[in-house]
Amino acid sequence: MAGPWTLEVFRADDGTIPYRRFAASLSDFRFAALDTAINHVLASHGLDLASSHWLRPLGDGLHEFRIRHEARDIAGMFDVEPPSAGAKKESVLLRVFVHFHGEKVILLLGGYDKGRSPKARRQQREVERARKLLTQYKERQRRERRRGR
Repeated sequence: MAGPWTLEVFRADDGTIPYRRFAASLSDFRFAALDTAINHVLASHGLDLASSHWLRPLGDGLHEFRIRHEARDIAGMFDVEPPSAGAKKESVLLRVFVHFHGEKVILLLGGYDKGRSPKARRQQREVERARKLLTQYKERQRRERRRGR
């Protein structure tokens, strides 16, 4: 098992934080699933998830982290304490776009609730949005490296 990875939340050039906006839009039940999956699956296993149903490479360093289980089920799979997830049980089908870089750092770019909007067209729009955010991040990194010379 991989050691713990560091989670980093992307801040866009316009000051917005797409991942936080996504997380804030979720019900308590779905947020509990997101939080459990991010902190106990993604942060613990990182790129090792690429050979599983949890993580799908999209090319150019972009990955889609897939959450299909409620928090209690995720906690049971990974032997961690389940969080309180709210009373109303809901289906969970979330997507989080991530980029792995540096010394075991995972950049959380954004995400969406695929269960609310499962159409392929929406998926394409969300992937393209994530690609633009990743491009913005990489360009910012290049600029900072140039200044550091």
